Amino acid sequence: MRKITISQDASDKSPKSDSWLDLDRIATVEISSEDSNFPIEHALGQAETMGWRAAGTGPQRIRLLFDTPQTIRRIYLHFVDQTSERSQEFALMVMMENELREVVRQQWNFSPHGTTEEIEDYKLELNGVTALELRIDPDRSHDPKQSQHVASLQRLRLA
Repeated sequence: MRKITISQDASDKSPKSDSWLDLDRIATVEISSEDSNFPIEHALGQAETMGWRAAGTGPQRIRLLFDTPQTIRRIYLHFVDQTSERSQEFALMVMMENELREVVRQQWNFSPHGTTEEIEDYKLELNGVTALELRIDPDRSHDPKQSQHVASLQRLRLA
């Protein structure tokens, strides 16, 4: 039997892999907004950073447009909010064969005294993906026009 001991250290939450796609090299990113102190490159790059954050409240979109169709076998998402009590929803969409398809929709409740991080690690088989879109609604419990919460993304990785 093969056995691996994994660390429970918070700094080791992101999977290590040589198979992550180099998004800087293969895709163009479109964003609905961004805080200049937390640019999207922080969430998509290879190094650990403070991640991306929207410039304003309400639902946001991050869209990756691939230079050539990609096969995606893994999607890793990491969200962090250590200060807000809120219910967030995100949806992942992919463009395949000129059709936008929903891959997953997930809701999560953040609480500063309990759940401050959401990590999703999806293993799948998507062939011929020309675009991937992440839609984030940072405050499902309120009217988006009255929301005080800002969308953020610590990390997005694809393999």
